[in-house]
Amino acid sequence: MTAPTTADTEIAALRERINAADDELIRIWRERAELSRQVGAARMAAGGTRLVLSREKAIVDKFRDALGTDGAQLAMLLLRAGRGPL
Repeated sequence: MTAPTTADTEIAALRERINAADDELIRIWRERAELSRQVGAARMAAGGTRLVLSREKAIVDKFRDALGTDGAQLAMLLLRAGRGPL
C-alpha cells in the first residue's frame, strides 16, 4: 500500500467538510420544514388558506435570484417539504 499523497490528504479533509456541511443542511432542512408546517397549521386554524401563493412565489424568486435555476428547484423542494405535495 502506498502512502497518502498531499492530494489524498487534501481531498479527505475537503470531504470531511462536505460531510459536516451536509449534516448541517439536513438539520436546517428539517427545522425549516417543521417551521413551515407550524405556520400552515396556525394559518388554517385561523381560517386561512393552506397555501399563500404570493409567499411561495417570493421564496422561489429569492432562491432563483441567489442561485439561478437550481435555486428555484431547491425552493420548490423546500416548499413541498413544509407543506406536502399539491
